[in-house]
Amino acid sequence: MRGQSARRGWAGFGAGFLCLLAAGSMVLTWPGFGWADLNKPTGPEGERWITADHSKFEALQQEFKTGPEVTKACLSCHNEAGRQFMKTIHWTWLSPQAPKEAKLGKAGLVVNNFCIAVPSSEPRCTSCHAGYGYKNKNFDFGDQTRIDCLICHEQTGAYKKFPAGAGNPVEKPTVFPGDGKEYLPPDWKKVAQSVGRPTRRNCGVCHFFGGGGDGVKHGDLDSSMFKPERDLDVHMGVNGRNFDCVRCHTTVVHKISGRAYKTPAAEKRISLIQDDQISRITCESCHTDRPHKPGVKANDHTDKVSCQACHIPFFARKLPTKMRWDWSTAGRMVEGKPLKKMGPHDRPVYDGQKGDFIWAKDVTPEYLWFNGAIENVMAYTRINPDRPVVLTKVLGSRDDPNSRIYPFKVHAGKSPYDKKNNKMVIPKLFGPKGSGAYWADYDWGQAIKAGMDYVSLPYSGEYGFAETVYMFQITHQVAPKEKALACEACHSREGRLAKLEGFYMPGRDSNSTLNLIGWLAVIGSLAGVLLHGAGRVVAARKNNKNAEPEE
Repeated sequence: MRGQSARRGWAGFGAGFLCLLAAGSMVLTWPGFGWADLNKPTGPEGERWITADHSKFEALQQEFKTGPEVTKACLSCHNEAGRQFMKTIHWTWLSPQAPKEAKLGKAGLVVNNFCIAVPSSEPRCTSCHAGYGYKNKNFDFGDQTRIDCLICHEQTGAYKKFPAGAGNPVEKPTVFPGDGKEYLPPDWKKVAQSVGRPTRRNCGVCHFFGGGGDGVKHGDLDSSMFKPERDLDVHMGVNGRNFDCVRCHTTVVHKISGRAYKTPAAEKRISLIQDDQISRITCESCHTDRPHKPGVKANDHTDKVSCQACHIPFFARKLPTKMRWDWSTAGRMVEGKPLKKMGPHDRPVYDGQKGDFIWAKDVTPEYLWFNGAIENVMAYTRINPDRPVVLTKVLGSRDDPNSRIYPFKVHAGKSPYDKKNNKMVIPKLFGPKGSGAYWADYDWGQAIKAGMDYVSLPYSGEYGFAETVYMFQITHQVAPKEKALACEACHSREGRLAKLEGFYMPGRDSNSTLNLIGWLAVIGSLAGVLLHGAGRVVAARKNNKNAEPEE
């Protein structure tokens, strides 16, 4: 009776506690209380973050004629924003960790195997710069009114820069020949009054279309990420958590975490439980370094394997991404215009302006040790053209405690280089006829000379095309947990980590000594079990014999 009473008492306590929890949950999640709002997804309207209605600000009641006029009005209230923003990579396009003379960054002498480089082609490339009028190397980076606040903050969706306007919108309706679309001048007053916290649309208009088109560069960023389903990305899915980019790309005084040149995007692998002021750019910051249930073996992998390696089984799952770009075949014409051919995935496989392309969907990543930093090939770096030139060397190793195995997109290309100096070159691609620009005059020799003269680097006059490789870390398009890779995806002889050397991995590697020790252990264990069982049988028989009753 006493035991039954105790059980009833604990049952009553448990029921009461559950009721209390339920009541507390109702209170805490009641609209307007705060906790529900704290945990609800950040919607595209961003209500969670808005504390001011800019349409009511006196400084924004005037009629504006230009972007710099809007910026001047913004700075009249946000009087520290200009100084802050000018120190960021979004403004300088140069690595803040590298010496200025190194010119490490897209505004400097970094070379890629997409559109190759920015210098000498600025009016086309700087349509994604957060500034107005960046048309050449004489752009005034010290003029705060040249900052484009609207590209990151306006919320009408109607504000668009002209693709070849050096970062400026058009002043009158204009059709861009490259895509045949008409671009309209903005309603400056309306877009200025709409400003708010950046949404994924603000980020995506540039980052989803890098390299000259939708999904060209990254493989895990394209227009499907504007409104992805949870099945494509569990964090950004509109039917899931519905996170905006800035939910993870933590921003402090306009410095947005995430870009890696000389130093990792995040140098501390700690969670918000340990320090709620850290950048949220790593998976560990929210999920900790033991993200699985207690006892799950995957928790033992987090010191060497990134979460992305298992939870992004494929990239370019919705839209295709470009996997190869061969500049050496560019220049073919039909009736005086660049030849264009469409191929699978409704994407061009040849463009007379740019050469041959290969696109792919549902791509299996390649896996590398990565500590978060990249080493770039510059236009002044000596290369060996007899083997593929790795334009972005991924830094890290098995012995580096800060390194993890990460998935990468590996973009192959064939890019112009100086045959005598053995260095990659910067050609002038964009410009009017007679300027030497390749897309105007279709002469590689002239285009390379014009570009190298522009950046004051020597050019021998002899060019060729080298095989090149460019690496992109894959970290978006995180699949639901039920679609994560199973153990055998890597722990097998032909698994995903088959090419990754320098360590022993069960299921993949074979070692005769270890195999012998293992089999001896198995045989010894089996022999021990059999001997133990035999001993128990003998002992049982003796016990039975001794226990027989006397007559």
